[in-house]
Amino acid sequence: MNITFLLNGETVSTQAAPATATLLDWLRESRHLTGTKEGCNEGDCGACTVMVTDDQGTRALNACILLLPQLHGKALRTVEGLAENGVLHPVQKEMVDHHASQCGFCTPGFVIAMVTSHANGSTDHATALAGNLCRCTGYAPILRAAKAAEGQPIPGWLTIDRDYARTNSGATPSATVPEGQRPDASAEAAAALPGSSDALAALLLEQPDTTIIAGATDVGLWVTKKLRDLPRVAFLHRCRDLQQIEVSEESIRIGAAVTMDRVLTLMQKHHPSYASMIRRYGSAQVRAAATIGGNIANGSPIGDNPPALIALGATLHLRSGDVRRGMPIEAFFIDYGKQDRGPSEFVEAVTIPRQPDRLKCYKLSKRFDQDISAVCGCFNLTTKDSKIVEARIAFGGMAGTPKRATTLEQALIGQRWARETAEQAMSALDEDFAPLTDMRASATYRLDAARNMLLRYFLEDEAGLPAISEVRV
Repeated sequence: MNITFLLNGETVSTQAAPATATLLDWLRESRHLTGTKEGCNEGDCGACTVMVTDDQGTRALNACILLLPQLHGKALRTVEGLAENGVLHPVQKEMVDHHASQCGFCTPGFVIAMVTSHANGSTDHATALAGNLCRCTGYAPILRAAKAAEGQPIPGWLTIDRDYARTNSGATPSATVPEGQRPDASAEAAAALPGSSDALAALLLEQPDTTIIAGATDVGLWVTKKLRDLPRVAFLHRCRDLQQIEVSEESIRIGAAVTMDRVLTLMQKHHPSYASMIRRYGSAQVRAAATIGGNIANGSPIGDNPPALIALGATLHLRSGDVRRGMPIEAFFIDYGKQDRGPSEFVEAVTIPRQPDRLKCYKLSKRFDQDISAVCGCFNLTTKDSKIVEARIAFGGMAGTPKRATTLEQALIGQRWARETAEQAMSALDEDFAPLTDMRASATYRLDAARNMLLRYFLEDEAGLPAISEVRV
């Protein structure tokens, strides 16, 4: 597969062979742009952060788990391409002036993340830099540099990048191999960039063993950590119909390829506690790549997204060829590592019914940012005349799948919404869950935490307090 994109203002074409080659390796080994560093090689440390612009906007992404075909038709900036006519970018200058670099290994990643925020006019620097780790500076001088760069001029090259991306993001890759490169027939045949969900559906009917790649935040680790060979892959970033959000009076329909940063923005208006939880479970770089459909299809028992969707009564939409079906999202998760999805079937969308906001999500983890939950609990109770008339409660980290707490729900429905009701119903969780003891928490701790989340939900509801999902072990 021959792909073309803009690299630091220069149009480049290269053969993505294999199709799972990472951008980080290509930058360092083929282009000798070594400012982009390899740290964790799994999307956690941010040392490999690059800036990517497409027709959806300008985002910071982790190059270590970004696969080359995902760049086709986009504009890419590395730390080497930030200065303009020999003048440092304002972020670079302020990093120097505020002595914000010591060993310097992580500095290019911080700079790119800050430049991206600067380009987007963001002033929430702590959130923007949550995916960048530093062992030297203690972060304070870096944050001061980010603050000092606010409002300073944006370089002209950003306009060039955005114009290029606006024109080329929907382009079809060429089958022509660049001069001087040898064609790789096996790699050419193994990769696909379908331009719509119809094209994807047809492809999967013919080749059901194809690995679907949306953001690659999970698949990227199969490549970099598990060293897996993926004989057939299909990249979804050209499937614009899977990236649509439709809000009506009855429902919110979110396409499977909608990134989690867009879901966060959407939920800030409709269900802010859900948005607050999304803010925590991935860095800005991860949220800009990860998709809601990929997160669901992954089926992880410790994924934080499904419990919120279960509590909201979401419907999952699946497609195989021209056949579509919908199901309550909790029915999709059958057992650990097993989901109700056929060989040629893929997640097309998820629909959330419009409803008064009664949802609160609690993520319990040892670290505030970028940490896997010991327990994630999501609560959505409806009351009328001080009685509970409907309850949807779901947990992650308590079973082999994200799971609804049906026994607890039944213990609450019909009861007066009061502290004693919550306390009396807590024991029902023993019938719903038999959690494991592992490195994150013991089974006893998990059950105690889940019970106390119900009590917290009542106390916050009684006090009229918003849930900000800031729970730590």
